[in-house]
Amino acid sequence: MSLDPVETNPDHYKVVFENDRVRVLEYIDQPGDATTPHEHPDSVMHTLSTFRRRLSSDGRYRDVAIPAGTTGWLPAQQHHGQNIGDTPTHVLFVELKDGGPGAEAAPSLGPA
Repeated sequence: MSLDPVETNPDHYKVVFENDRVRVLEYIDQPGDATTPHEHPDSVMHTLSTFRRRLSSDGRYRDVAIPAGTTGWLPAQQHHGQNIGDTPTHVLFVELKDGGPGAEAAPSLGPA
């Protein structure tokens, strides 16, 4: 069984960009919405809305309140969550993939 959030929770997660180095996911939910168990690799998270949610894993839970405009590191993890606030959640996740540019990679200048 896949724990890819795009497969386990397609109503909430969608891929907005992907290449060989990263995958960018957009997550949107409404108050009261919950996700099924899924996992994230090491990622950078950027919040586009202020929200409160409960994250649960292995019988433990943690309530978080995060303001819009927050950018932070999300270490690899498996969890499920629920929007416990009264505002929608809107987040971008930049998931890191293994590997880096090869020695033969041409120098970049600006966005690809």
